[in-house]
Amino acid sequence: MTERLRWGILATGGIAHSFTNDLKLNGFTVQAVGSRSQAGADAFAAEFDIPTAHASYEALVNDPEVDVIYVSTPHPVHAENARLVLEAGKHVLVEKPFTLNAGEAREIATLAEEKGLLALEAMWTRYLPHMVRIREIIAAGTLGEVRSLIADHTQKLSDDPAHRINALELGGGALLDLGIYPVSFSWDLFGEPRTIQSTATFKETGADAQVAAVFGYDGGRIATTVSASDTRGPNTATILGTEARIDIDPVWYTPTTFRVVTPDGDVLESYESEVVGRGMHFQAEAVERLVAAGTLGGDLLTLDETVAIMGTLDTIREQIGLRYPGE
Repeated sequence: MTERLRWGILATGGIAHSFTNDLKLNGFTVQAVGSRSQAGADAFAAEFDIPTAHASYEALVNDPEVDVIYVSTPHPVHAENARLVLEAGKHVLVEKPFTLNAGEAREIATLAEEKGLLALEAMWTRYLPHMVRIREIIAAGTLGEVRSLIADHTQKLSDDPAHRINALELGGGALLDLGIYPVSFSWDLFGEPRTIQSTATFKETGADAQVAAVFGYDGGRIATTVSASDTRGPNTATILGTEARIDIDPVWYTPTTFRVVTPDGDVLESYESEVVGRGMHFQAEAVERLVAAGTLGGDLLTLDETVAIMGTLDTIREQIGLRYPGE
């Protein structure tokens, strides 16, 4: 690893706490935090022993001691905040989903390319050790021909209409918060779907409560994804091949265990994750590696793929009749 980049944290919500904690546990340099208030920034800085606390996002992005900024604001302002970071000449890691829709994602991708800066979606699951091992197993042909994926991300979350998950004006709903995980996993395994079939149920606020999508691919491959914010399911994933399958245990998109199982039930491999913290620092390692190598388009998750994934989410939303204010 080259010399550490100096990180700035834009916004101080729950996911920012998790990410910053993992950075600190794993030896990253967290230089500054920006909040909409000095009190909020000061409290966050004190909690994580961060040298500089800024009372605005503008002050953070213009801090000369910061090289890269992690954006963790609500979905509808991801594009605005990412633009602010890039215009200030800083690399940016944007919490998933990257933006509210594919149009915004393209704008950020274009700006990053124009500025010669890295913009990366914080789909941390892509970089986890068990996912790296799963790709190796598939590439080795252990599963034979990979035929299908079955994955759910289903949680019993707040029913409060004012809660972010239920507020359309904040981009709330099951799809963007939860469904992004299995949708991105489908892309990781199979690439762009040839067909998309979706259905959903909704809460009284208009936010999507449950979304199911079936993706079809050339060669007859299929991915089935389910997301829900009002019911908690197993949160498992299974990759089915002609010679074996991979059963990924709960919670499949976090550091976990999996088994490679033959059709006769023999276990070919058992894997157990050994991770310090929650595992969100692996994406930060990727950022620093990509910047050092000058690979500003990404590798495990390219910016082009992020834009295309947002397009898949747009198609699902079109099929279920989901629009956000201002679109």
